[in-house]
Amino acid sequence: MPISMLVLIFLGLMLLSSAIRILREYERAVIFRLGRLVGVKGPGLVILVPVIDRMIRVSLRVVAMDVAPQDVITKDNVSVKVNAVVYFRVMQPDKAIVEVEDFLYATTQLAQTTLRSVVGQVELDQLLSERDTINHRLQQIIDEQTDSWGIKVSLVEVKHVDLPVAMQRAIARQAEAERERRAKIIHAAGEAQAAEKLFEAATVLSQNPVTLQLRFLQTLTEVATEKNSTIIFPIPIDIIRPFLERK
Repeated sequence: MPISMLVLIFLGLMLLSSAIRILREYERAVIFRLGRLVGVKGPGLVILVPVIDRMIRVSLRVVAMDVAPQDVITKDNVSVKVNAVVYFRVMQPDKAIVEVEDFLYATTQLAQTTLRSVVGQVELDQLLSERDTINHRLQQIIDEQTDSWGIKVSLVEVKHVDLPVAMQRAIARQAEAERERRAKIIHAAGEAQAAEKLFEAATVLSQNPVTLQLRFLQTLTEVATEKNSTIIFPIPIDIIRPFLERK
């Protein structure tokens, strides 16, 4: 067989191998023919026109993208460092390639700027206590901006809020003061309830003097169970009142 024939066979095999592509289930191929968008193909076997067609693989799996920590000043002028994570996936591969140069980089930059913007519009207490509301707002804004790129943002979560040491101490003091305030309120409420019950008991005892004597005997019984050697007997005021009134 002539050498030229072998060269032609070798070149034919190379062209055939370059024309055949196999895509996985989660992959799609965006095909360009002479620079023009032909369409999206896959998964499975994809046959290209050698030299003329150009293919770009796009994954349809969910991407978990970490947003780098951002230095933000909140609405009440507190400097914090916030990071987040964004979950998104490509829904329209042709738009993700044609409408934006690098959709991963563009989504990362958009998430960073949106995080700084949203956190800068809330106060520190809201950032710490209303995390779900902020996450939903971030997801809504980023999803609206990336919709034209064929990308769907499913979830945005603020992971960590790094506070200055001085602010951490101030928050700890605030929490301690709040706990003390609640403890005092509970103690005062208990004293009020106890006073109310004592008033009710005194009202019942005042209706019949015998009940007071019975209560006295019950107290003696309780004291005797402790094996005390000293028992104090209270003297009714009525007995010594004539002596006190005598001049």
